[in-house]
Amino acid sequence: MNKSLFTVLIAVIGGIAAITAAVTAFLIFKEKQRRDEEELEHYLDSSIQ
Repeated sequence: MNKSLFTVLIAVIGGIAAITAAVTAFLIFKEKQRRDEEELEHYLDSSIQ
């Protein structure tokens, strides 16, 4: 009984860690995408002038 509880606990912690990693990667990706769009917009504004 103790071993199965430990296994479930490890699985839950692993799942939470995987979800956290996925959310973090998504947020980093979206932030980089936003910065790239801002840089492109700045470049285009500068090149027009």
